[in-house]
Amino acid sequence: MKSARAKTPRKPIVKKGSQTNLKDPVGVYCRVRPLGFPDQECCIEVINNTTVQLHTPEGYRLNRNGDYKETQYSFKQVFGTHTTQKELFDVVANPLVDDLIHGKNGLLFTYGVTGSGKTHTMTGSPGEGGLLPRCLDMIFNSIGSFQAKRYVFKSNDRNSMDIQCEVDALLERQKREAMPNPKTPSSKRQVDPEFADMITVQEFCKAEEVDEDSVYGVFVSYIEIYNNYIYDLLEEVPFDPIKPKPPQSKLLREDKNHNMYVAGCTEVEVKSTEEAFEVFWRGQKKRRIANTHLNRESSRSHSVFNIKLVQAPLDADGDNVLQEKEQITISQLSLVDLAGSERTNRTRAEGNRLREAGNINQSLMTLRTCMDVLRENQMYGTNKMVPYRDSKLTHLFKNYFDGEGKVRMIVCVNPKAEDYEENLQVMRFAEVTQEVEVARPIDKAICGLTPGRRYRNQPRGPIGNEPLVTDVVLQSFPPLPSCEILDINDEQTLPRLIEALEKRHHLRQMMIDEFNKQSNAFKALLQEFDNAVLSKENHMQGKLNEKEKMISGQKLEIERLEKKNKTLEYKIEILEKTTTIYEEDKRNLQQELETQNQKLQRQFSDKRRLEARLQGMVTETTMKWEKECERRVAAKQLEMQNKLWVKDEKLKQLKAIVTEPKTEKPERPSRERDREKVTQRSVSPSPVPFLFQPDQNAPPIRLRHRRSRSAGDRWVDHKPASNMQTETVMQPHVPHAITVSVANEKALAKCEKYMLTHQELASDGEIETKLIKGDIYKTRGGGQSVQFTDIETLKQESPNGSRKRRSSTVAPAQPDGAESEWTDVETRCSVAVEMKAGSQLGPGYQHHAQPKRKKP
Repeated sequence: MKSARAKTPRKPIVKKGSQTNLKDPVGVYCRVRPLGFPDQECCIEVINNTTVQLHTPEGYRLNRNGDYKETQYSFKQVFGTHTTQKELFDVVANPLVDDLIHGKNGLLFTYGVTGSGKTHTMTGSPGEGGLLPRCLDMIFNSIGSFQAKRYVFKSNDRNSMDIQCEVDALLERQKREAMPNPKTPSSKRQVDPEFADMITVQEFCKAEEVDEDSVYGVFVSYIEIYNNYIYDLLEEVPFDPIKPKPPQSKLLREDKNHNMYVAGCTEVEVKSTEEAFEVFWRGQKKRRIANTHLNRESSRSHSVFNIKLVQAPLDADGDNVLQEKEQITISQLSLVDLAGSERTNRTRAEGNRLREAGNINQSLMTLRTCMDVLRENQMYGTNKMVPYRDSKLTHLFKNYFDGEGKVRMIVCVNPKAEDYEENLQVMRFAEVTQEVEVARPIDKAICGLTPGRRYRNQPRGPIGNEPLVTDVVLQSFPPLPSCEILDINDEQTLPRLIEALEKRHHLRQMMIDEFNKQSNAFKALLQEFDNAVLSKENHMQGKLNEKEKMISGQKLEIERLEKKNKTLEYKIEILEKTTTIYEEDKRNLQQELETQNQKLQRQFSDKRRLEARLQGMVTETTMKWEKECERRVAAKQLEMQNKLWVKDEKLKQLKAIVTEPKTEKPERPSRERDREKVTQRSVSPSPVPFLFQPDQNAPPIRLRHRRSRSAGDRWVDHKPASNMQTETVMQPHVPHAITVSVANEKALAKCEKYMLTHQELASDGEIETKLIKGDIYKTRGGGQSVQFTDIETLKQESPNGSRKRRSSTVAPAQPDGAESEWTDVETRCSVAVEMKAGSQLGPGYQHHAQPKRKKP
């Protein structure tokens, strides 16, 4: 991956030589798969080369009360059902491969529901190769003659590349070739017929303006993300038939430039399209697929095939690779085949399939959430944190969305009516993704060496300006004279010719001798050189043995460090899990604390309201009891005054009886006289009557004066059903009365007066009827209260039933019918008038002149 610092929306980093305002939107393309049957119902229609339209199927219209809605979605380009793989590659993947060769990163992923043709688009089928083999073919067509020898570039575990000299690379090649099972595929092998048709591309495609002064190396890796775990599909695990080991998941790491990579992932150097696709096919067989109700070979994981292109410039002579690690340029193209989103009620998944579907949908949902947040941050200027870490898929490719390369997405859709709802969600996600903009990557830096140095020191052919060695030798010989004989008697031409040929022969002999001399000298030099080479070889062999020993020691150290690294990684993973558990516990405790704080605040508010309410009730109760105490004190004072007045009256009567002369006989008081005395007494105010309040919340009723009996108020005549009819002449009759057998609130609300007829058996066996009267008042709570004010008594007595107590000596009857005189002080004192406190008639009297009834 290209060395550049990662960026986040919160703190964007301004790169040197780039403009922050240069951004490109994510390129989203749509490819429509052909229907499986010609008469199958279709829900997607291609309007033009940039627009598709979704139709609501007939079944959905019936379920939604005939709601028919057509929705159109626009893309950068739409590929219909008759689009070939070559047309799709030229538009979508060709620019990404061209950027890869020029040092820029790229990301291409296919998205869609299960069975929409994503894997076919990426991999292809026999006779019709997909995007992946075409990308590989274009790469090797462009850099085929400029590739570095194997192992000149060597990958490390820090997401970077090391560079080796020719000698070290040669030694490593010889060592790898001597291994019984070389891990690196050989270009001399025969192509596997299983995928031979997929990589046979008829159209020749090549990138333009390839840097000829650089050497290139291609490395590929293949991983899958299964249940949110990363697995290396190219990892060679020794097979153990007794106890097979499950594949180990890989961890995501961040390099020194804050780029994400998979730690410990296998990277294989390839030299041709056949080798690269053979590596891909080997990993493809390990990929997890399963048979579901919607797809016979449904991908259960997200696969990522990375093509890493390493470039390094030649030195100033143009012969060897420049041994400077800083001049290495690494670019990467990631081809992602996403697993299809699916609904479990359609796939009928159970057990592991159900768990896989849940993880697939969760990772795709995280991808959608990241796109939503990116769009919101760019459109509204917010600084929300993008949740890349919620899924391994988004965390791995976060650098692309932060401006590390171009991003392209192919939305694959199946136009059948059964996939309408899933296609609708896919279209909405594509609509959101098109609005996300990614920063444009910068161009690679120029090394500063002279261009054209690769072909500058190579030898030229015979077409060049320099003459050959044979031409130089022929030009050194003397010229031949004219050989034309015109006369038969000519004796000069032949002797001149013979002389010239003799000179040439002599010169040739001299040259032969010189050549033999020089050849002997050269042979001696060669022998000397051979001896020197042999000694150097012996010396190099010794050094090689030392290096091999040192390498073996370093390997042992590396193995120890790798074991230690694995132990530390395991500990880190445990600590991360523990940290996650603690963070979750912390969040739960914080939520519980917030809940408790809210509960305490509510309780505190309720307590304050209750205190205020209790304070009001205490104040109200205090006022009520203060009034009640005042009333009771007044009643007690009145009762004590009545008792004191009664005692005074008794003492006065006793004093009058004692001081009365004994000779005078007392005159027996008659009942008529007693009644007159009663009527002549002044009526004292009655004590405080008892209040009957049906409403418990009613406030205390203030004492009121008795109303006038002449008022025309309505009465409630309460006559219980248990009362007996008396035969007295005087019967209680109240005008304007409502007669009830049980007191009720409705009757009390309509009247102002209340009367209760109460019957009880007197001491003499007669029925005594009491009329208890009271006033009706309304309370504050909306009820009624009764304040009893008076009691009237109706009683029958037999005229022969009352006898007076007399003395032991019976006096003769008086002529006027008066009774005999009184005998002693006790009898005389019983004639006194007694005042009873608390009687209903106020301070009055009760006649005790009637003698006690004797036992029969």
